[in-house]
Amino acid sequence: MLTSMTGFGKATLELENKKVSIEIKSLNSKQLDIFTRIPNLYKEKDLVLRNDIKKQLERGKVELSIFIESVGAEKETKINQPIVEAYYRQLQDLSEKLNISIDNEPLLNTIIKLPDTLKVEYQTLDENEWELIHKGAQSAIEELIQFRTQEGTALEEDIFSRIHIIEDLLSQVPQFEEDRINTIKTRINDNLNEFVEKQHIDKNRFEQEMIYYLEKFDITEEKVRLANHCKYFIETAQTHESIGKKLGFIAQEIGREINTLGSKANDTNLQKIVIQMKDELEKIKEQLLNVL
Repeated sequence: MLTSMTGFGKATLELENKKVSIEIKSLNSKQLDIFTRIPNLYKEKDLVLRNDIKKQLERGKVELSIFIESVGAEKETKINQPIVEAYYRQLQDLSEKLNISIDNEPLLNTIIKLPDTLKVEYQTLDENEWELIHKGAQSAIEELIQFRTQEGTALEEDIFSRIHIIEDLLSQVPQFEEDRINTIKTRINDNLNEFVEKQHIDKNRFEQEMIYYLEKFDITEEKVRLANHCKYFIETAQTHESIGKKLGFIAQEIGREINTLGSKANDTNLQKIVIQMKDELEKIKEQLLNVL
């Protein structure tokens, strides 16, 4: 059963003082590429989320985002009271020594602008809160996996239908083979008669050369291999493994046999069949780029 690398999952949590939205999406890639966008408060858990993704998603370009709508704030700015008091006492002493009168309100405004009078207190990570967010991330990953499975079913239907078209086209080849051989024989005879007089032709040698020449254009082996490759493709796709790359290799072998058929065709009808096969195979290859 095929699985797509394209998917999307989302989970939303309503916590005590914040709303958390977790989104994860994936696109096709040759390997697993993980990108995360999470608030600083949860940065220390980045590796945990990455390990969860590695265990469950195998391959693809994956982006995980966590968005916070907070009722409070992730950081809170407070007045550093001891520092402000120290500044105030020093300025009062200085004003007395210099005999300068000062108003308290302007003085306070001045002090607040001095270094270290304000301090930022960051929230610490609440492990209970993190457990809820972690479960939400797991839920989003599971939704993405379900999305991938649904997309994979659609891909499978399309790819299998094109493999069957190639098989149907292959079944049409035999009806043109006899005429094709006769055409080749006629062409060789006509060319020979045009350039060599009949009395100078060694019939036994001519028949041997004719057989050798026709054997070079025999496509029995290519037909058998192509049919086997198509069958093997279907069988492989129905396993429960990550087989996108393997199917890509089988598709290459299918293309190799189709190309050989085309090079040996020497017949208009067969060439048309080969072109149709190539068209279907190219569409299969495009779809396989998105298969896990």
